[in-house]
Amino acid sequence: MKPGQHDFNTSDGTRIHYLTLGDTGSWVVLIHGYTGNAHGNWFTNGIAQRLAAKHRVVALDCRNHGRSDKPERGGPGNHQDVIELMDHLGIDKAHIHGYSMGGMITSRILAEAPDRFITASFGGSGIREEDEAWQKQVPKDKQGRDPEEDTCSRNLRVSSAMDNGMSREEAEKRVDAAILEAKKNPPPARRLTIRPLDIDLSRIEVPMLAINGEFDSPWAKTFRLWREARDFTNVILPGKSHLTAIVAGYMPPEYPDSLERFIESNDAAA
Repeated sequence: MKPGQHDFNTSDGTRIHYLTLGDTGSWVVLIHGYTGNAHGNWFTNGIAQRLAAKHRVVALDCRNHGRSDKPERGGPGNHQDVIELMDHLGIDKAHIHGYSMGGMITSRILAEAPDRFITASFGGSGIREEDEAWQKQVPKDKQGRDPEEDTCSRNLRVSSAMDNGMSREEAEKRVDAAILEAKKNPPPARRLTIRPLDIDLSRIEVPMLAINGEFDSPWAKTFRLWREARDFTNVILPGKSHLTAIVAGYMPPEYPDSLERFIESNDAAA
């Protein structure tokens, strides 16, 4: 079953590419991570296909990513684009799930339009404490790293280069040279600028879920959800890091199992 390929224009004229799969059941909106795309984040690992068995899945390439327009190359996605996509498709409410940057986008939608959710779920992300007093009370996360994380990262970079027309040999050569150069001369850390999130989770009745790798700061990302949210489920994947929690070939079955179970158990609210 191949996904449908579509485009629409946002209110500011940005063309957004999106994929659809499934023709029955409630809607599930999937939002990928920074530098990723819908197909790589949700279809390569089988998550979209798994959910589409009982649901209508839509996964967008966020602006500045994938096949969507890139008005700010290297820039982040935009939560308003997701709301406009839902409006474009006539989706009143959906199960909305985002990974990494997609989780940040999910939280922005939750703050501005909680009525658009059946459930809200976060992968490789959550909603962090912003109050300094509460930050000091967050349990310490386990230190370390999945030893396969670096291999996973290299493979993703090689695949991305091949998607842009390089041969495997050339892609591997360039990626390995870039990795070696980064070890010799580490580049400055590249982080998205995240403005404070104005949200009172205790007033939101939407069921929430977070799925994070054991080595991906799960408590720093979810303690506030655990503390404030009325209905919160926390899943921590043993031994997994940020990429190995989600990338095909590394993702454990607990990820799709937990997400599917959470959606199914709360689908009566659709």
